This record gives sequence, C-alpha cells and structure tokens, in this order.
Amino acid sequence: MNEADRQVLRRYRLRLVSELQVASLWDALLNRELFTPDMIEEIQRAGSGSRRDQARQLITDLETRGSQALSLFISCLEDTGQNMLASLLRTSSQAARQHLEAIRPLDLKPVVLRPEGLKPESLGVGKQDPLMPTPGKLVPVVLGPKELWPAKLRPEVLRPEVPRPVDIGSGGLSDVCAQDRAKGNANLAYVLSADPCGRCLIVNNVHFRRESGLRTRTGSSVDCERLQRRFHLLHFVVEVECDLTAKQMVQALVELARRDHSALDCCVVVILSHGCQASHLQFPGAVYGTDGCPVSVERIVNIFNGTGCPSLRGKPKLFFIQACGGEQKDHGFEVASTFPEGQTPDSDPEPDATPFQEGPGTVDQPDAVSSLPTPSDILVSYSTFPGFVSWRDTKSGSWYIETLDSVFEQWAHCEDLQTLLLRVANAVSVKGIYKQIPGCFNFLRKKLFFKT
Repeated sequence: MNEADRQVLRRYRLRLVSELQVASLWDALLNRELFTPDMIEEIQRAGSGSRRDQARQLITDLETRGSQALSLFISCLEDTGQNMLASLLRTSSQAARQHLEAIRPLDLKPVVLRPEGLKPESLGVGKQDPLMPTPGKLVPVVLGPKELWPAKLRPEVLRPEVPRPVDIGSGGLSDVCAQDRAKGNANLAYVLSADPCGRCLIVNNVHFRRESGLRTRTGSSVDCERLQRRFHLLHFVVEVECDLTAKQMVQALVELARRDHSALDCCVVVILSHGCQASHLQFPGAVYGTDGCPVSVERIVNIFNGTGCPSLRGKPKLFFIQACGGEQKDHGFEVASTFPEGQTPDSDPEPDATPFQEGPGTVDQPDAVSSLPTPSDILVSYSTFPGFVSWRDTKSGSWYIETLDSVFEQWAHCEDLQTLLLRVANAVSVKGIYKQIPGCFNFLRKKLFFKT
C-alpha cells in the first residue's frame, strides 16, 4: 500500500473501528481476493472476537494487502451498502494523492554556466589546466600564495587529517576488566551456565506460492547454514523449519513457547523471509509465510510472553529478523567504492520486499495498550531500518546475516550482545552503493554474554 492510502486509513481509523459493519464484509473481501479464507478466520478471532476487535484487526491487516488494497476495500464497502464510509475514504484518497503529486520534488540537473556565445572549445576543454575545475569534477580550494601550494593537491589540505576509529571500543585493559566484571556479576549480566544454554529455532522461507506474488529468496539457505553452525557453536540446540505458511509459522512458534525451558537459560528465534509493513504498538513490521500471508513481529514476540511461555520468565528471549523493511533505497551520503567488500561485479543483491514504514497516526482504544504484555527480557534485532530495503546477495546470502555471523565469530567470546550488534550495524552501514543500517528494540534488563 502506498503512503497516501496508508495515511488515509490511519486518519479515519477511529471512525472505521466505530462504524464498520464487518459481518457483511467477509464474502465481499473473499470475492475480490483481498484476503484469503485463513486470513479472514484470523481477523474474526482477533481480541475477544467483538465487532470492534475484528474491525480494528481488519484495518491493521489491510495495510499489508498491496497497492490496490484501499480501492478494493472501498468497492467492498459499496457492495455491502456502507456508502458513507466508502465515499469518505474515496474522497480522502483522491485528495491525498493530489497533495503528494503537488509536493513531489523536481528532477533538478546541474547547469554549467559560461558567458553567452562562448563555445565549450573556447574554454580550452581540450587543453585544460589540470588545476582548473571541470563540470562534474570538484577540486579543493587552496588559500595562500601560489609558491606555497603543495606539490600535489589533496582534498584534506583545508582541514587536519583526523584518523577514523577502526573499532567500536578501545579494546584496552579497562574495557576487558569491565566486561569481566559484568560477566561475573549476576546483577549486571544474565547467567548462561546451562549446557545446552537454550533452544534456537530458525524459520527459513525460500520458496513462495505463485499466487503470493513473492519471489524465491535465492541465497537464504546460505544464511540458514551460517546461523545453524554459529548458534550450535554458542551451545544452542538448533532446529530449522523451512518454507512455512503463516499458520505453520505461528504453530511452530507456539510449540516452541510451550516447551519446558526451566533447565535452560535463553531462547533464540530467527526468521528469514520476505517482510512488510504492519501497524504496531511495540514492535514494527511483519514477515510473510510462503502463502503470502503476513505474521506481525509483535505477534511473534508476544507468543513468548510470561503467559504463553512461563518457563522463560526472567530469561533472555532473542529475535533476529532478516526481512525487508520497505521499498526505499538509501544512497547514503558518500560512497567509497563501487562494490561492497567481498562482492564481485557479477553478484546480484536483491531486496526482501514490501513496505514496513510506520508513519504518524492516531491509535484507537488506549485501553488496548495497557492490555498488552510489557516486554521484558526481550531483544528484537532487525536487518534494516523501518522503511528501507534489506539487501541479500543471491550467492553469499544477506549482508546482515553474513556480518552477524562474522562479528559473533570474532567477538562473542569477550563482548556482550549489544556491543556485538553495534559492530554489525557499523559494518553493514558501509557496504554497497545502496545503504542499509540494522537496528534493534532492546528490552533486556542486563548484559548478555554468549557461552563460547
């Protein structure tokens, strides 16, 4: 769904939840193929199953149903006689699109200025002084008498050279001592003394049904093998589930949460799939099952709350999400090289698909916020910043997982998880022509040091 339509839904969310007659909509939504039968059942079971809860979930899920979702939904409203709401949404959608068109930035191009009537050859382009600027190539400006100019001009001459930090943390003796003190103090760090220390579930969705419109995630198996080996070395019992539908994903996660973790110290969930935007109160985004149905990250995390997984209370629960955050491609501010380190010109990075950007909007029913479980002992690490693409190389796997594996290999024996993830973010952010920056939502109460 484009941003204009998304903002329309959020602007009138309260009114839709209040007035929408969902019972008459189910058949229309199915007939226009806006939702599948399984998705309709999920919406009907939302919350307490009341009309308001169903309407609220329907509006939330509607944002994940593609670029034509709003226009199809408006048609469904008209089909079921809800013409007031249909007219309101249609009018607002048209106005929002016109507004976006009006403020769209112009495609500006640089113009080289020269005296009128002076031809380019008169400027001595063919025999140009190497110190004179040419269009498209900037040279430094050096102030002072010509005889004092350096023999070779460099961009750095106007400012002192400051060495860039190579690492995160100094690595000095004080850092080592601080880490050791934290490891040995149960008030500062989680105790991961069990062996195995926990379970790790990896969901690797590679092949998607044709009707989902989602492409095969070539290269994801490389990510899966890397993480399977890495978490095994970190003393986790690793299980891998491949190509699961949305319902199967939820079932696998519920089964993991219902197991007895009382003898273990930690739990890890990794999702490798396509992703999309989803409305949220705590954790943004959603991941797709192979049937093209999304499962929100918030729902995944809440499966492991104190009620659903009592044997993990007070223990760290870690979620790693390799999926797209949106369609925007970040060019960054400066590109040092044409290809990222370790990537050859014939490699083929591709994104893990649709939008996940959360914009401003009014959240209805404030009491629904307090009914959600407070996140505790939870960390969710995302491969990309909300709204942007997450890159995956078809041969070597995703930038995020490749870097995560490398950083864990080098530093997990001496650094806590938050520091490791800072290293990952720093390393991924300098890759490639298009930029990517991982991020996380950290609700851990202590530092976490993996068992190595």
